[in-house]
Amino acid sequence: MKKRQFLRTLVATASCLALQTVNAAAPATPTLASTLPKLVVVLVVDGLPNEQVQRYRDQFGQGGLRRMLDQGAYFSNAHQAHGVTVTAVGHAAILTGAYPYVHGIIGNNWIDPITKKSVYCSEDTNYTYIGEETKPSDGTSPAKLKVDTLGDELRYATGSKSKVITVSGKDRGAIMLAGKTGTAYMYMDKTGDFASSTYYMKQHPEWVTKYLANKPQDRYYGKTWAPLLPPAAYDGDADEDLSPAKAGSHNRLPYTYYSESGEIDAGYYASLRVGPYLDQLTLDFARAAVEGENLGRNPAGVPDILGVSLSAHDYINHAFGPESKLSHDHLQRLDRMFADFFNYLDKRVGMDNVLVVLTADHGFPNTPEFAKTQKLDAARLDGDKLMDALNQHLEQKFGIGKLVQTWSLPNIHLNYGLVEQNKLKREEVETAAARFLLAQNGIADVFTRSQFESGAVQGTHIATLMRRAWNRDNSGDLVAITKPFWYFGSGTSGTSHGSPYAYDTNVPLLIMGKRWVKPGYYGQYAEVVDIAPTLANLLHVRPPAGAEGRVLTETLR
Repeated sequence: MKKRQFLRTLVATASCLALQTVNAAAPATPTLASTLPKLVVVLVVDGLPNEQVQRYRDQFGQGGLRRMLDQGAYFSNAHQAHGVTVTAVGHAAILTGAYPYVHGIIGNNWIDPITKKSVYCSEDTNYTYIGEETKPSDGTSPAKLKVDTLGDELRYATGSKSKVITVSGKDRGAIMLAGKTGTAYMYMDKTGDFASSTYYMKQHPEWVTKYLANKPQDRYYGKTWAPLLPPAAYDGDADEDLSPAKAGSHNRLPYTYYSESGEIDAGYYASLRVGPYLDQLTLDFARAAVEGENLGRNPAGVPDILGVSLSAHDYINHAFGPESKLSHDHLQRLDRMFADFFNYLDKRVGMDNVLVVLTADHGFPNTPEFAKTQKLDAARLDGDKLMDALNQHLEQKFGIGKLVQTWSLPNIHLNYGLVEQNKLKREEVETAAARFLLAQNGIADVFTRSQFESGAVQGTHIATLMRRAWNRDNSGDLVAITKPFWYFGSGTSGTSHGSPYAYDTNVPLLIMGKRWVKPGYYGQYAEVVDIAPTLANLLHVRPPAGAEGRVLTETLR
């Protein structure tokens, strides 16, 4: 009996010791905080068509865009899936996951439905820039954004412990990414400083004050922007003479930055927008924000978001077109800037702890002059002359002048008051206006308020994009679409965007973070509005209220 009891005790002791050994060797169950990225970096290259990434990818260095292409998920068929592809609309889509009919940002500018005056997407006279001159139309708050962003949801979920900091060369670029509760900083054309507004704080934190005191923007005075690559690398670019330089500007490299006064002044600071130095300054300020706000090292152990919108590519493409040598060279320089920035983040936060998303707010068409060399029907369409002709036509038809009250193309506003006073039917006037416009050279289609409100705008891909772009409160009574490769403009050089065509909608979408994302080339259709739901899924927070995108599950580990 004693022997049997001894054996039982021996077995029990051995089992206990084995269990203790197993428990000691087993890894601890990961906590939610340990599985989340410490820092989410959202990079937006203003005005970057995806075709430029495809066309120039073999020339990229090792650590920037190539790193994202090799180590991240790259969607080559991603789109800003709304019909009016401009900066404010595209930036609003990225972290709201919403379309304009919901988020309310229908353009950079639009017509106020009450006053019938032009309003700017981020203007708010209740607030001013901190330490900078502020005009009534300057962008100072997200008041016109009707929904929240991913950053707002993250801050809500963490009791405001997460930080959301955004920076851009344009106020609308920073403000739309920051949402309602983040903090936006934007480049000031007159001083070259980055400033926030009183919507976000009463005064800048100490780290901003110290950064601005060093005047880093002044170091580029007298600096020359010269080609980065050997001459043969640019052989496929457009002839520089296709894009004549405007007064006080340049259309070829090398180019030296200076001012007409011979001193560092507002003219010099404004000139920095068209070239690589604005983007370098933006990324430098982003570094200062990472350190000043301790991003990615949050003492509360919760994720932070850094949004960086690089604005210079848009200015360059407007002036010279995406086919130009300047645009080509700028993208190569931006690629090298990203490499330096990623190296910095690796040392500061550790790239294993960082999730990076890169996209664009819109693409770009070629200049009409270049498009014509490709045997395409392309031109600029003078919107003011077109509206004058439309008013004359309606007056001849109905005997009433100025039935077109105002416009901010592609949106056209009719004077419904005059229509009702003269006992006309709204649909009759809308239809007459639409038919006239459709008969004009350069116009592909026209949609009316009655069609939008009745649900008649459907059936085609472009109709879907335009329906998403139309907001009942802010949009016009008519929306006109130019033919492919045409755009509304009265100039004689450069190009612009804003259409529902693929050259304006197809943008890069890259996501990099080896702990969360499966690298690969993804050819399936995706939308920029998919970014917010995907990040919400990875951060374990609810999607923003207006989000309609999908979680890109095919990329997730």
